[in-house]
Amino acid sequence: MPARNEYYDVDDDEVSENKEKCPRCGDTFLADHGDRVHCGACGYTEWD
Repeated sequence: MPARNEYYDVDDDEVSENKEKCPRCGDTFLADHGDRVHCGACGYTEWD
């Protein structure tokens, strides 16, 4: 499992997400598999 800091960028007092979230679920980060991104919660997949 990746470290939590790989999902967020922290600059002074500002926190931003650097991973794409699922358009269907909204709260789940998409896993990057090189040729596709995939949501483990609902199964949403985008192919490159």
